[in-house]
Amino acid sequence: MKQIPNLFTLLNLVFGCVAIIFILQTGETLVTQNEGTWIAQLPEKIWWGSICIGIAAIIDFLDGFVARLFKAESAIGKELDSLADVVSFGVAPGLIFYQLLRISYISEESGLDTSVWTLLPALLFPCAGAYRLARFNTDPEQQSGFRGVPIPAAGLVAASLPLILLYDYFGLASILLNKWVLYAIIIVLSYLMISNLSLMALKFKDFTFQNNLSKIILIVLSIVAVIFLQWLAVPVIFILYILLSLAFKNKIA
Repeated sequence: MKQIPNLFTLLNLVFGCVAIIFILQTGETLVTQNEGTWIAQLPEKIWWGSICIGIAAIIDFLDGFVARLFKAESAIGKELDSLADVVSFGVAPGLIFYQLLRISYISEESGLDTSVWTLLPALLFPCAGAYRLARFNTDPEQQSGFRGVPIPAAGLVAASLPLILLYDYFGLASILLNKWVLYAIIIVLSYLMISNLSLMALKFKDFTFQNNLSKIILIVLSIVAVIFLQWLAVPVIFILYILLSLAFKNKIA
């Protein structure tokens, strides 16, 4: 019984690895336009990578629940969880940024000659995520709240980008495939993970309305966002999470 939560954690890692496989299977179709300008379509399987990251997030939530259910929480389980998270929500989303940056440059004139150095900022994301996990594991104060954005939350925002591009909500595709916008998203998400912002943990210690008001508001607004915005709801919910945490001045205890 004690190993069941660890099996869930390893399943999280498996889906993170499968996500990487999908993300790296490029399959672009290059189309020439006027005066030799290139336009690159998204890798045909990158969306499956996003779905796998989403499944990994669900399993990541369940392994903690299962550990508490079987009273099987352990130090090795905590470390294993972090190792799985850095792959599923750090490396895999970082490679999504790498691919999107590559496609952004390919779409430019002479983009096929782009140096790999222009794509390496994508690796800032997994590095920040790894630092965030290391700090969390060595900080006993983060029980009812978090210091900095949890890596699964930031990873899900990155994973949502290919799906938002797929459906081109509100014509956002051209904006999200702008290299400067991508650089900005990478920097902002990386900073939020290693920042000292006090953010709420989505755990209910009791069922009183007053102590859970911020969580209840977030859940209600999230449901509304999913209904009306579909995949675009992911970054919207992420922003709401940060704003509500700051508005209610969540304290790490």
